[in-house]
Amino acid sequence: MINRICFINIFRAKTRSALTVCAISVGVFAVTLISAAGTAGKEQVSKTLETMGINSILVQHENTAASAWLTEDDINAINRVHGVTKAMPLMASVNKTQVLNKNINCFTWGVNSNAKEIISLEAMHGRLITTQDTAAKKMVCVIDEDIARAAYGRSNVVGKTARVLLAGSYHDFEIIGVAKSGISTLQSALSGIIPNFVYIPITTMQMITGRNGYDKIAVLINEQGANSGADDTAIIDSISRTLSDQRGENSGLIVSNLLQQKQGLENIMGTVTLVLSLIAGISLIVSGLTVMTTMLVSVNERTREIGIKKSIGAKDFDIAREFLLESVLLSGMGSGIGAILGLIVTAAGCAIYGIEFTANFSPIILAVSVAVGLGGVFGAYPAVKAARLAPIEALRQ
Repeated sequence: MINRICFINIFRAKTRSALTVCAISVGVFAVTLISAAGTAGKEQVSKTLETMGINSILVQHENTAASAWLTEDDINAINRVHGVTKAMPLMASVNKTQVLNKNINCFTWGVNSNAKEIISLEAMHGRLITTQDTAAKKMVCVIDEDIARAAYGRSNVVGKTARVLLAGSYHDFEIIGVAKSGISTLQSALSGIIPNFVYIPITTMQMITGRNGYDKIAVLINEQGANSGADDTAIIDSISRTLSDQRGENSGLIVSNLLQQKQGLENIMGTVTLVLSLIAGISLIVSGLTVMTTMLVSVNERTREIGIKKSIGAKDFDIAREFLLESVLLSGMGSGIGAILGLIVTAAGCAIYGIEFTANFSPIILAVSVAVGLGGVFGAYPAVKAARLAPIEALRQ
């Protein structure tokens, strides 16, 4: 009965109730939007880093001199370390690539047939670099989808030619595959901060640049180690000791756990999202004050009604409960609308930018609970004030 009366009283003052609901929904909407967008962005960055080969261990020399290059002996030594699944040599060069008379800034990687496993390279069209390509030092390449679309307006450009700038001159490479790099969305959002990638056989890159060694070695560890930070540390220590024994104590090699760096970046993004959500949550307090103001106005308007109810037997508790339920209902409606709108806007934004929509509902539920709780807290004073009205004085007003 009281719930029905509460709804009647809320819809009796439609404009005031609507404004109160809007004030509450804005606060919850902000928290929901920031939380959902932060979660979706965190997931997208995590997937991007994994696709770029950050989900592994990287060995490189602190010096770039020729004498410091890594060799096949280093790869064989790393492969003998317990916990290592596979090791792959890498060479890298920041340069330009011409595709259909378009100059595109890119990062050229020299890789072998292990690229699919170690750096999660996936072919959308055509194929990836094979053992035969590296053995024959073929002039073939795999390009990012972004490069293909920038030059031809489509993703499938297998069979076309890309001119890659290496060792001071351009070299023609046949495009044998287009890679699904997973970074196209971030490249668009970050205006080219993240580079485009071109992959060529590492032996071809060595032949063109005249280099015999490797810049880096990417190491793929087993799944058990990949899921345990302690195992990661033990494997890294084993790799460092093995290379030190082979090259000498002052080898100058750096073994980096890129998985931990990825986790650190995710933690930073999570902290930023939390801080922004808390800042947005301050507006919930303002919403609570709005509820208090609305209910105080309602008490003043319904003073005579309160007097009549008390004169026919209504108790103080009944009056207080009625006004308290109204404030909670207003807060609940506003919170629900704000949370739904926040999720809808976030989902729409993810759809526009091609990002998979992922939402962490824990902070959203917390924001809704806090908003409803604040509605009850700030509605308590008007409810108590209404309950304490003397029937005779209320009827006189």
